[in-house]
Amino acid sequence: MLLYLGIQVHLSAQHAPDTDKKVYTTSKVKDLPPSIDAILDDEAWDQVEWADDFSQYKPDNGAAPTEPTAFKILYDDKNLYVAFKCYDSEPDKIERRMTRRDGFEGDRVTISIDSYYDHLSAFSFTLSASGVISDAAVTNNGSNWDRNWDPIWYAKTAMYKDGWVGEARIPLSQLRFSKREKHIWGLQVQRRLFRMEERSTWQYAPNDAPGWVHLFGELRGIKGIKRQKQVEVTPYLLAQMERYPAQEGNPFASGKDGKVTVGMDGKVAVTSDLTLDFTINPDFGQVEADPSQVNLSAFELFYRERRPFFIEGRNILDFPLASGDILFHSRRIGRPPQFRPSLEEDEYMDRPDRATILGALKLTGRTKKGLSIGVLESVTKKEVAQIDQNGDRREETVEPLTNYFVSRVQQDLNNGNSQIGAMFTATNRNLNDPSLEFLHQSAYTGGVDFKHSWKNRTYFIEGNVAVSTVNGSPKSILRSQTSSERYFQRPDADHLDIDSTRTSLTGSGGKFKFGKRGNGNIRFETGASWKSPELAVNDIGFMRNTDLIRQWFWMEYNLLEPTKTFRHFRVNLYQNTDWDFGGENIRNGINISTYADLKNYWGLRMGTSLRNTSMSRSALRGGPALLLPGSTYVWFRVSSDERKKLRFSANPWVSSGNQRYSNGYGWSMSFNYQPINALSISVSPRYNRRTWEQQYVATKSFGSKSRYINASIEQNTASVSLRLNYSFRPNLSLQYYGQPYVSNGDYSEFKRITDPSNSIYEDRFQNFTEEELTIDDPSGDYLVDENLDGTVDYSFTDPSFDFLQFRSNLVMRWEYKPGSAFFLVWNKERTENPNLDRFTFSQTVDNFLDPVSQASNIFLLKFTHRFVL
Repeated sequence: MLLYLGIQVHLSAQHAPDTDKKVYTTSKVKDLPPSIDAILDDEAWDQVEWADDFSQYKPDNGAAPTEPTAFKILYDDKNLYVAFKCYDSEPDKIERRMTRRDGFEGDRVTISIDSYYDHLSAFSFTLSASGVISDAAVTNNGSNWDRNWDPIWYAKTAMYKDGWVGEARIPLSQLRFSKREKHIWGLQVQRRLFRMEERSTWQYAPNDAPGWVHLFGELRGIKGIKRQKQVEVTPYLLAQMERYPAQEGNPFASGKDGKVTVGMDGKVAVTSDLTLDFTINPDFGQVEADPSQVNLSAFELFYRERRPFFIEGRNILDFPLASGDILFHSRRIGRPPQFRPSLEEDEYMDRPDRATILGALKLTGRTKKGLSIGVLESVTKKEVAQIDQNGDRREETVEPLTNYFVSRVQQDLNNGNSQIGAMFTATNRNLNDPSLEFLHQSAYTGGVDFKHSWKNRTYFIEGNVAVSTVNGSPKSILRSQTSSERYFQRPDADHLDIDSTRTSLTGSGGKFKFGKRGNGNIRFETGASWKSPELAVNDIGFMRNTDLIRQWFWMEYNLLEPTKTFRHFRVNLYQNTDWDFGGENIRNGINISTYADLKNYWGLRMGTSLRNTSMSRSALRGGPALLLPGSTYVWFRVSSDERKKLRFSANPWVSSGNQRYSNGYGWSMSFNYQPINALSISVSPRYNRRTWEQQYVATKSFGSKSRYINASIEQNTASVSLRLNYSFRPNLSLQYYGQPYVSNGDYSEFKRITDPSNSIYEDRFQNFTEEELTIDDPSGDYLVDENLDGTVDYSFTDPSFDFLQFRSNLVMRWEYKPGSAFFLVWNKERTENPNLDRFTFSQTVDNFLDPVSQASNIFLLKFTHRFVL
């Protein structure tokens, strides 16, 4: 028996879990509400009983927890009050790691509330032993956790001789619930005992369950509350100064710039179910920069969203297509300008880095009848470039005034076991400048989707269908037909036709799948997807390629109970087969991977991917498909005990192409050190080396024929990511991120493709001889005399490259009151293209430390203040 502040808690032996739905009955505060001080001596707490019957979720599902936990809940007209008692027989071992908000580190306790009582969504509030608050909006029955949701709530913790205590006040204005006299809400309370890596829950949850929210217990006793229809506005003031290398003769590059900007964010409770978020002239200067990359593929790189306005609540606007493609990618809003004017030798240009977002609105919510609604509207400014020629200036439009619209609805049916939904997006541009005719005038997508599960949500079937249409000048539609997503001009694609007179393009895509989610050791999924050649979503979505039909099968075996060796173990199998719309089998692959968490808290991961001969439709950038040999990829990962102050992981990999057409190896590592609770340091080095015989170089004309030039490439890439986080208090932190990055590519063995689909690999190309290929002096261009008549038939530039970049971001953030913050930010970037004779780490370091090179530095102050109207 454990005595704690006069409360007796009995530690029982392991027992069969209570699988019945639990009910906690709360009470309305009769007099004074509790003070949020973590003392728990307020008379109000005597109105309700402690709930303390917890069971393990992980690792020993259903067993009694190592340490007991108890909680109480009260409410009044404006707030929900929660008290936690986290008992601990070894209080000196309580992990009190200090982080900024949403750190989710150390010992912690979480209360999750399904205030809609739809068994699919919840609001989650986490409090760590150090007093750090974290939160998340949960959707899709626990499949999606939006940790960028930042409600306003208040909490306090304190340490005692028998454990730690937490006390919280959650304003009802931060929850969403239906209009009714009496409420029943879903409720789950979860505790993490960090040193044991143990999670326990109040309502028993089997670890093989297909979902999370539908397993919650119930919170009863709430009566007569009303949604607080408050209006919140948060204006901001930003002052920015930039320093960069001055450029002689360039009137736009004096070496320094500055600006002062104002804007506003806001939130309005439209109804008890719907919330309107808005932003006017937003600025995201405090957001971390994207990681450096060198892209040698034909396709666009994907960069994840980092801007707070677009991150929060984004799950409700999700509509995934096949292969990771999405109908809505918010990074399209405020994108870099798409037109770059050509300049004369004596001209200089000042071109904006990105389109200015004039404003954006986002309406989200969920009705008591299970209808989820998401609407986003945004307008970006017409952007112009200033061009100077010996004092004479002119303007050219580089990005048009653009309107973006996104809407999404989903209706739950059959007690949350079924769901139907729809989505519509629109992009409309004001194209008054002839130089912008290569852009679509308008682009629309629409889709419908459904989900249905049965047998206690164990089995499911789901699918979606999307249709797109883009409209514009013949120039813009021809550009779409010949872009890397489609390559309609491929001479061997008999099922594709290119039409230079078209003014619109309409396509479709979708997927259907069936599977088993849980209730046992085995899970599986099988399905098929398609993307027609004409599908076009990149005006507001993200898609790498089209003309694809895919079949896949996935299966996973889970070890549900700990053994003498493993805390957890699972193995996965994935298989896929791809075709194009002409019926050509273009790719087959299989992947096997295993994941093991050992009893000593170390982790082991490994896997292999096998791919047979494949048809690459992008290797020749619009030329015929190139038949590539199969390949094998093997990876391994080992990670140390995550509970320790010093921990690491290592991830080596190796790949090999059949017939030696490619090979590579590399590794990534991560070292994390937390010398004190308030400071964490991580260093993540990475190195990759890749050789490939079929890297695209250029397409040239020889008489009436096209020549597709490829080469062998040896590419070495290295980077180090450094992160430092120091939390003075939960609301005051200093964060640093820095990444030096270098990539070196050496091209050799230039060749022209002669028979791209020949069954014999060596007969698909012909290497240029020394007589055919010479180097021009002094330009360094390669000159080709293919017929050896002494005349240059065509030429191409040397594609070898050396790329160095350093990016860093230092942010001090002080949330001086909930919802109001002050930022001090220093952004630094340096990019170079030096001439490295060969790739060595010492030479790379010398280049980064070269004092002659200069970087661009941005310093900014940002002040925000939240008003409740």
